[in-house]
Amino acid sequence: MTTLRPPILSVVTNRDAAGGVGPLLEALDAALATGVVDIVQMREKDLPDAEQFSLARRLRDLTKGRALLFINDSASIAEAVHADGVHLGEASRPVAAVRQQRPGLLIGRSVHDVETARQAEADGARLIQAGAMFATLTHPGEPPAGAGLVRAVADTVNAPVLAVGGVTAANVGEAVEAGASGAAVIRAVLAAADPGQAALALREALDAAWGSRPGETA
Repeated sequence: MTTLRPPILSVVTNRDAAGGVGPLLEALDAALATGVVDIVQMREKDLPDAEQFSLARRLRDLTKGRALLFINDSASIAEAVHADGVHLGEASRPVAAVRQQRPGLLIGRSVHDVETARQAEADGARLIQAGAMFATLTHPGEPPAGAGLVRAVADTVNAPVLAVGGVTAANVGEAVEAGASGAAVIRAVLAAADPGQAALALREALDAAWGSRPGETA
């Protein structure tokens, strides 16, 4: 099975942040062309199933040979387009159920507390997203959890923990210092004037912070 090797850079889709589906695909293509993006996570919850499937197929074509592809919530779409994994949120099906029915998929899980992270890993999650670490437009008005949540989750599980929520090249080092094995970003890449350069800046900052951790090399 695919090994997730830190430090991990994941780009989470948001067509509104990018300015539409077309600009989203263009931004992702530019970021992927740099070779520094490890995962693309399709998160378009408001799209009808048929449109999600269509976008997932396009993303699979775009990411093939360049990055892993995770699909939010829908294991059936993930399997149908030959994605690498499915990412589950709090309202999604249980990790254990997806693991039993779709053993070929990697499973990621969003968490907001330590106990959920512990249970998710025990049930078969291979990747944990913890946050929101910083203030984020994805969840406006919600206070960020800060470094404490990332640190607590990273101290509890063996799976890679990605900091999510308001992460940028300027603050990703704080996430790594707190114990994160990488970051999941949206606007830091998709809303950038130059998504490719934005991805490179994130990777440079991520690798520098990772290399500064005791016993780690980028």
